[in-house]
Amino acid sequence: MNITTDINILGGLPDWELVKVFLTGSVETMKSRGGTHSFTQIKTEKSVKRFEKAIKQSLLKFSNKNLELLFHKLLNDKGICNETLLVLFWNGSLNNDLLHYLNDKVYFPALYSGRTSLKNDEVEACLKELQATNNQIASWSDITIATTASKYLTLLKKFTLLEGGQKKSINHPLLDDAVFVLFIYWLSGISEKANLIDSPWLNYAFSERKHLIDKLLQKKFSKFYNVTYLGDKLTIETTVPYAELYDKLY
Repeated sequence: MNITTDINILGGLPDWELVKVFLTGSVETMKSRGGTHSFTQIKTEKSVKRFEKAIKQSLLKFSNKNLELLFHKLLNDKGICNETLLVLFWNGSLNNDLLHYLNDKVYFPALYSGRTSLKNDEVEACLKELQATNNQIASWSDITIATTASKYLTLLKKFTLLEGGQKKSINHPLLDDAVFVLFIYWLSGISEKANLIDSPWLNYAFSERKHLIDKLLQKKFSKFYNVTYLGDKLTIETTVPYAELYDKLY
C-alpha cells in the first residue's frame, strides 16, 4: 500500500472545475493564459500547485490509453456532473490506495448492509487499526488521523456519495444504462485477471452481486460486451472500441 496525503488535499478542494482544467493543462499553462486567478478563486499559486499534484496523481492517472481517451472525452463533454463524479471516484479509488482501503473497510460495508449514515469515529477507528500494522502511518498523531477521517467523508460528499453535516447520510447511486456500461468498460480496462467473480472492484457498481450479475446478462447490453457467467467464473469481453464507446452511449 502506498499512502499519500491526497485524501486530505482533495477533501479541501473548493473548486472541482480545476479537474477539467488539469485534464489537459497545468499551473504553467494557467499562468500563460492570465494567471491562476483567471481559473480559480484559490488564493495562492502554491495552493493551486498542491491541488494540481493531487488531482493528477489520484484522479487523472489512467491504467491505459483506452481509458484515458474515453474519460477525457466524457469529462470534456459533460464537465463536472454526477456522471463524471462517479468516474472520478472509480479512478481515484484505483489510484489512491488509502481511498480504496477506506472504501473497502468502511464505506461499502455500510452501504451494502443498508445503513443510512457514517460518522467520523468509524473512519478514525479504521485508520487506527491500519496504523498498528502499517509503518507509513505509524507516526501519525491523533489529530492527523481525525483530520484524515473528516476529509475522507468530505471527499465522499464531494463525489455525491454522502450528504449532510456532522452525521453524513449515505446516498445510494443508481447507475443508468450509459454509466453502467462505462463502469463495465472501466472494470474490464483495469482488471488483470480474466475471471472477475472475486474482483473487489465489483463493489463500485453500487449493486448487490446478484443484481449486478442479472443486469450484466440483460440482452440490451449485448451490443457492448459478451458475458460468460458460470457461478464461480465471470468474464466480460468488451466489443465496442473504447474510442467509439462515448459516441454510441451519448
